[in-house]
Amino acid sequence: MKEITVTVVDPVGLHARPATIAVNAASNCKSEVNVSYKGRSVNMKSIMGVMSLGIPTQSEITITCEGEDEEAAIVAIEEKLRQFKVIA
Repeated sequence: MKEITVTVVDPVGLHARPATIAVNAASNCKSEVNVSYKGRSVNMKSIMGVMSLGIPTQSEITITCEGEDEEAAIVAIEEKLRQFKVIA
């Protein structure tokens, strides 16, 4: 299992457009991908799951990947979220 802890910097938090970017990045991976916030963890491939966490800007989240492509998956997801300035 691979995991990273990052800070959400998008002004609206992880909602709507930023959540869609996160879900699309996770959906390209074969591994199981989860995002955790305040003790709750959801499948990062589910837009409703991600949005249900209500993650505001400047929040710390943990992204975990577990499966056959976990190393490549965690790198790809982090790069995509940084590219669109969702995380720092």
